[in-house]
Amino acid sequence: MFRQSMASVAAAAIMSLTGASASAQQYPTRPVSIVVPFAAGGPTDIVARSLADAMGRTVPGANFVVDNAAGAGGTIGVSKVARASPDGYTLLVHHVGMATAPTLYRKLAFDPLKDFEYVGLINEVAMTLLVKTSLPVQGLKDLFPYLKQNAAKVSLANAGIGSASHLCGLLFMSAIQTDLTTVPYKGTAPALADLMGGQVDMLCDQTTNTVPQIKAGKVRALAVTSSTRLSILPDLPTLAESGLSGFDVSVWHGLYAPKGTPKPVVDQLVAGLKQALKDPAIVKRFAELGTEPVADAKASPEALRAHLAAEITKWAPLIKKAGIYAD
Repeated sequence: MFRQSMASVAAAAIMSLTGASASAQQYPTRPVSIVVPFAAGGPTDIVARSLADAMGRTVPGANFVVDNAAGAGGTIGVSKVARASPDGYTLLVHHVGMATAPTLYRKLAFDPLKDFEYVGLINEVAMTLLVKTSLPVQGLKDLFPYLKQNAAKVSLANAGIGSASHLCGLLFMSAIQTDLTTVPYKGTAPALADLMGGQVDMLCDQTTNTVPQIKAGKVRALAVTSSTRLSILPDLPTLAESGLSGFDVSVWHGLYAPKGTPKPVVDQLVAGLKQALKDPAIVKRFAELGTEPVADAKASPEALRAHLAAEITKWAPLIKKAGIYAD
């Protein structure tokens, strides 16, 4: 009986390994859905569609399609992926909101650190600190004393509670130890429109949204929030250069799968992601957006998990201090 039992266990183990191998070899046999938790046409959607095209060329037999599942600050789409069958046919592309959601939302139907398998980081997009052209400052050396003297009447726009521009604004006010009047909008487009029109004084938003207006002279850019200067805006200093040591804010995107997705499938996706981020078409498209693919080492499950955990730790105290919560 013991020998028979051991033989059964061994057979089951072999069948399990064989099944996993077959599953990996057969994947994918149908279209893979990449869920974007925002409406079509926005920066995250553009990143996801560029990635879908590239991975369609780097994952043998694959057809990646984008599924926009917008609403509730991105949490509807994320929840959809968390509940999906862990078979590799439903993936998620999401930005920094994956890290802020646990603090921002009192009730959350998913845990970013427990309910997903990580594939890898995709890209990182720097932010730009902008002012209206009529504001009497020409650079950061003028801005800091101006804000200290006029804090009560300076308005800082953002694209909505919990948005990247909102987070950037929170970190900026914390860094300069000055509270400004924040003005939330329903998206970057109306916030930028009012900045160009002079209705608000300042805005911090990603290069994917702001470079055209900067180059057209419709707004005045004072700095970038990355740790180094950007090739697309080489004359703009970093905030760190101007004395705000350690100020480094970017909008990053990551690729996720539901928890329990077989490792051989995740491994295929990781390999496909790494190759896709070297595809000339995606490199060119990202450059047009003012960003670039991450280095090979960051396009990995370990790098995405570590980055997500660090970002949760970074933003939680700022959100709690500001008393910002979304239902």
